[in-house]
Amino acid sequence: MTGSLKTRMPIPMSSPDISEAERKAVADVMLTPNLSMGQEITGFEEAMSKYTGSRHAIGVNSGTAGLHLCVLAAGIGEGDLVITTPFSFVASSNVLLFERAVPIFVDVDPLTGNIDPELVRQAAADLAAGGSAAQRWLPRKGVKPGARLKAILPVDVFGQPADMDPIRAVAQEHQLSVIEDSCEAIGATYKNQMAGTLGDFGVFAFYPNKQITTGEGGMVITNNDKAAAMMRALRNQGRSPGDTWLQHTYLGYNYRMDELSAALGRVQISRLDGLLERRLQVADWYSERLAEIPGVEAPVIASQTTRMSWFVYVIRFAPGLNRDALARQLSQAGIPNRPYFIPIHLQPYMIERFGYQDGDFPLTEDLGNRGLAIPFSGVMTEDQVDEVCRIIQEIVK
Repeated sequence: MTGSLKTRMPIPMSSPDISEAERKAVADVMLTPNLSMGQEITGFEEAMSKYTGSRHAIGVNSGTAGLHLCVLAAGIGEGDLVITTPFSFVASSNVLLFERAVPIFVDVDPLTGNIDPELVRQAAADLAAGGSAAQRWLPRKGVKPGARLKAILPVDVFGQPADMDPIRAVAQEHQLSVIEDSCEAIGATYKNQMAGTLGDFGVFAFYPNKQITTGEGGMVITNNDKAAAMMRALRNQGRSPGDTWLQHTYLGYNYRMDELSAALGRVQISRLDGLLERRLQVADWYSERLAEIPGVEAPVIASQTTRMSWFVYVIRFAPGLNRDALARQLSQAGIPNRPYFIPIHLQPYMIERFGYQDGDFPLTEDLGNRGLAIPFSGVMTEDQVDEVCRIIQEIVK
């Protein structure tokens, strides 16, 4: 690549799709006296419940908060084991550590990056058997004797649902809770079933680069009446129905979603299908153009994914190409990019706590070493996609 290779137009990493309807909804809230826990959060929750077909939707201030509430509602506590994936954003494991539970990692499908259900089955069986069979799955340190498997926490990576039928079968066999991390997959479907509805609990997130945004925010969905009531109390400093303002039934958290965020989300969810269609168009443009560039792999959609909810667009460079060097060249040319993901088990605090090492989860590590998120949003133009692909082609060549 010559030093003169530069993008001919500004291309942001991501951009939310905000219309005048969202701006008006937020402005209207600012004219009211109530900015917390009012009609906007109720309306947003009702819309989300209707969209997903779930009995309960509980608005919170982040996807991480939502996942933490699910961990609490599932009764996961100190020393409990939870099967999950090392190929994810760190929050999916952090929420277990908050309660001193232990993530039990299994490797992933090399095409989708989602947790491998066959490894989930093997891990659950061996952990139930105990002894030397269980040792295969445990980290080198940080697990107390007699720890028991309590749940499975799959992640719908990059907007594609995990293969949930075999995972649910394992959960039923071993009487485990399933917390579906759908923070990246709102609107996606698995065998025509809505992502987030495939476990006991589902969680969505609304960070600015997500399919819909509330600035910051998240939503828990469930059909469990008792758990929903508990989570509603816990998000609001532990206040249960009937408690006065300064009375608290539970040790709770300040996990509430505010009215301004909820107003934004209420309009965004009404536009979700259109927003997803627009993101699909951008993804299709990318896939068509990248297919012509040797050494670059476009995302793979599994046959059971009946609707992809495009969150980010992550390419993979062929083995032998230096991802980091290519990423630097892209940045120098004015194309923002991000490695996706750095494996959770190789985060410094996970190494210190559990003794993980390079090579423990080779498929996850390979995807982490070769994957690169390139600019993507529903407001990207075809010209911008052309420009990104032109520069990728130049630097790979």
